[in-house]
Amino acid sequence: MTMKLRPLHDRVIVKRLEEERKTASGIVIPDTATEKPDQGEVLAVGPGKRDDSGKVHAPDLKVGDKVLFGKYAGQTVKVDGDELMVMREEDIMAVVQK
Repeated sequence: MTMKLRPLHDRVIVKRLEEERKTASGIVIPDTATEKPDQGEVLAVGPGKRDDSGKVHAPDLKVGDKVLFGKYAGQTVKVDGDELMVMREEDIMAVVQK
């Protein structure tokens, strides 16, 4: 996927990961009954946040990281039919290690 958004400052573009729609016993959960997952994959990262002296602090995230974020974090946008999230680096709680 070619990224058509270039995040500014400490912002990050995240695509939510699809959640499992079937229980362990095989019951399919309808879309209306599922909550949106709070995990995603980083698609683009801004250059970083500037401090008071003008120095840019590079973000700790990189493209491809799997991350956890809060239920109400970020702003949802649609780009070419894909639902993406734009959020600040500080809204991301953790990077999921493999």
